[in-house]
Amino acid sequence: MKIKITTVGNSAGVILPKELLARLRLAKGDTLYATELPDGVKLSPFDPKLAKQMEVAEKVMRKRRTLLRKLAGS
Repeated sequence: MKIKITTVGNSAGVILPKELLARLRLAKGDTLYATELPDGVKLSPFDPKLAKQMEVAEKVMRKRRTLLRKLAGS
């Protein structure tokens, strides 16, 4: 699905087609969660539980950066 970036005030934004909103079960005013992946970005409905888990994971990754690099090299 091709989505165009548009100007929104002094920012940029995208307009999501109705079909995509329906598939994601989203409506105007809902919040999306963007996850960076190796091949792009995944948009999903915002889940407070997932957001908390991601916050904890990011904290661990920052704190244990050296260990995680060593493990990745194995």
